Formats: sequence, C-alpha cells, structure tokens
Amino acid sequence: MTAAIPFDNSYVRLPPSFYAKVNPAPARAPQLIKLNHTLADELRIDARALATPAGIDALSGNAVPEGAEPIATAYAGHQFGSFVPRLGDGRAILLGEVIGRDGARRDVQLKGSGRTPFSRNGDGRAALGPVLREYLVSEAMAALGVPTTRALAAVTTGETVARERPLPGAVLTRVAKSHIRVGTFQFFAARGDVEGLRTLADHVIARHYPGAASAAAPYRALLEEVIGRQARLVARWLLVGFIHGVMNTDNMSVAGETIDYGPCAFMDAYDPATVFSSIDEHGRYAYGNQPMIAHWNLTRFAESLLPLLAPDQEQAVALAREALASFPQTFNDAYVDGLRAKLGLFETRAGDAALAQDLLDLMAANRADFTLAFRGLCGAARNVEADTALRLLFGDPSAYDGWASRWRQRLAEEGGDGAAREAAMRRVNPALIPRNHLVEAAIEAAVERRDFSVFEALLDAVTTPFEERPEHRAFYDAPPPAQGYRTFCGT
Repeated sequence: MTAAIPFDNSYVRLPPSFYAKVNPAPARAPQLIKLNHTLADELRIDARALATPAGIDALSGNAVPEGAEPIATAYAGHQFGSFVPRLGDGRAILLGEVIGRDGARRDVQLKGSGRTPFSRNGDGRAALGPVLREYLVSEAMAALGVPTTRALAAVTTGETVARERPLPGAVLTRVAKSHIRVGTFQFFAARGDVEGLRTLADHVIARHYPGAASAAAPYRALLEEVIGRQARLVARWLLVGFIHGVMNTDNMSVAGETIDYGPCAFMDAYDPATVFSSIDEHGRYAYGNQPMIAHWNLTRFAESLLPLLAPDQEQAVALAREALASFPQTFNDAYVDGLRAKLGLFETRAGDAALAQDLLDLMAANRADFTLAFRGLCGAARNVEADTALRLLFGDPSAYDGWASRWRQRLAEEGGDGAAREAAMRRVNPALIPRNHLVEAAIEAAVERRDFSVFEALLDAVTTPFEERPEHRAFYDAPPPAQGYRTFCGT
C-alpha cells in the first residue's frame, strides 16, 4: 500500500532531454517531523494517509507513490556570475504534479532524496538543519504574503550525512507552481536547441501564463510576464527585509515564486549592504543589490529567448531590451506602493517615495531594527505617545523626531480614521519574522538534542506574523547583538 496522492503529471511528457528518470534513494529509518495538514488539504492530499507508515515511506523515498513518475530535471545557470552549462537537480527528485482545489497545478518534489545523474560529486542528501530552515522560512514567507514554494512535510532519514561534521539526514517535501527556472531555459539555449527551447516556452506559457498564448507575439508576452512577476516578487522581499542569499539564475523560478532557501536570512538592523551567505564573499547578493541582480538574471533569460523573439538577431535583441526596460519602473512602483502601505498612506502623492527613503536612511544610520521600526509606526500613526518606544530603536533617538513630524503632517493632509489606519498598517507590517537567532535555536535543539518543540513553537509563531499572541512574546523582541552571522547552503 502506498500513500494516495492524486498525481496528474505533465513535465514528464516533455522530451527526454528535459530530465532524467530516477527513483529516490531509500532511507534507513524514516520518521515524520512535521506534516502541513492545511497545505495537504489544499492539494487534495489525504494528510492522514501521509502520516501512516506507507505515507512516511513515500515522503522519505522508501516507496514511489502510485501515479508518481520520479524525475530529476535538467537546467544550467549562472552561479555568482559564472555560467555552468549543466547543473540539474542534484539532490531533488520531482515525484509529479497535483491539481489543487483552486485548479492550479503544482509540483511535489523530494529534496534530499539521494543522488541523481546531475549530482556531480554530491551525495544527493540533505542535512536536518537546512530542511528545517527551508520549512520555517518558506512557510513564514507564505504567511507574509510573499509568493513562495511551500513545505508539505519533513522527515528524518535515520542516517547521517557528511558535511563539516556528521549530521542527521532529512528529506523535505517541497511544493511549487513548478521548478522551471531561468537556468532551465539557459540549458537549451546553451546547446543551440531551439526546438527544445520552444517546447519549454510553450509548456511554461500553457502552465503559468496562458494569456500569452493569445498574444500577437506569445514569446515576447512570456518574457514581459516573467519580468513583471519577478520585479514584484523582489519588491516583496525588500518590504519584509528578506535576503535570498544565492540569486543564481538556476535559483530564479519563471513562475515568480521564491525558490531554493539555502543561505537565506531576514535582516535585523536595516542596512542595504547586509550579507549573510557564507559563499557571497563580495556582497553580490546583498539585500540592496537584489533588484539589480534580478534584472541581470532576467537579461540572461531574455538572451535565452532570443531565437524565439524574432528571426532576425538584431530585431530580437531590440525586443528583449524593450521588455527589460520595463523592469525598473515595475519594481519601483511595487516597492514604493508597498512602502506607502507600511507608512499608512492610502493616497498616492508626490514626495511619498522621498519620505519613505528618508526614514530608511535614518534607520541605516542609526541601526534601527527594520521589523520593529515599521511595526512601531502602526501604533504611532494613531497615538503620538507610541513614539517613546519607537525613538529608542534609533542610535540617536532625536534623529527620528524630525522625520516623524513630516510623516504626521503627511497623514494629517490625507485625513482618515486613526484606528482604521493602524489596523491597515498592522496587516502589512509583521510583528515578527523568523529571525536568524530564533531559527538557529530551533535547528540546534533539533540537531543536537532531537528536540523539535522549539521548531514547532517558532513555526506556529511565524505562520501568524501579523498577530500578537501572548504565547509568542519571546519572539517579538529585538535580537541579541550578533557579529559575523553567516548562513550556509547545506549541500
């Protein structure tokens, strides 16, 4: 008996050059850590069946569920600016696709499920820490309203993996609109396989951008849609202080979701130069660089599409450049609109962007906590007495005062009910995020003591980020001083 998952697979029907057929490697003694019952229900998957021994076998790779057609997908990618023509799923296996209650098709993938033909020198496994990090952060991002892959389940394997030291192994079951990346297009473009490129583009249009199919120029419409979706996604990252950490082209989903939570982290004190990734030695993927890097990655996407945009190379390049030129404005509109909402401004007026930027500059100069400062503004928008605590977030409390006076003048000019404004601000300014020290504490408890209670409590908190609940009081405070914090990819 195997777990009942209603698979309806499409990617495996593409030509064999798109993937390699491979079964997950079995785990010695799998145990369920966490199962996302709500997500399972959305996908029309019986969570109770997944929690049985047969279900855990499916989640760990010990059994291939009925209807699954396991594959590792092929892709290329620019990694820190250097092109690698063949990457692919080296430690992930796509079991298949399901159609959820909303009618949307989603991939179900096992991450850490063993070697594939794309593993190169890797073991294809995942350690427990990175699995828990991705579960926590991806579910937090979903709760924050940021498009993202989701975590359906996590299991331990009963085995160890060799990293800096032996670590407990685990497998994450990840759900995505698809796992097609900019690097997937680069894989075919680098080989001069125009028919493969066209087949992939047609598949992406049918699956993610059906409106493009009826456009006068479908592939240009695809490019424009992906650019717009990525611009708005990165704006959402910045609005919650998220740093992806490894924005390679093989980590950029053409579906417009955040994907591949390796050395990711959330910023505490606001600083556009913040970098956490241990492998980002020169700050290429720093917080403030993310819009620029997204534009760079999308340029590589446009280059891959050139053979489909026009028969003439010069004309194709001109069309690509025209599409790419829309990115800065699309990003800026989404970002400034988001900042306006965070400041409680319901109307669009000249000077709003400058007002928001002036606050960010003050926060950077005074090491103010990004999340706490914007959350503090919620109460301050209604009651000036809330300034007392808010000012203390700034190294020089008086630095806040002049800006606050201008902000209140802007609020007064707009008018409106103070309680309604505060409530609206609390819906976009989270009370908490999965702060780095909290995530590390959850991972340490699980890895060192097999204690998952810390993980469970933090997960409960970060999946209700806009609420303030007494049982989560410890998660709302500013983090302890930390120097040199680094995150790792876990491969």
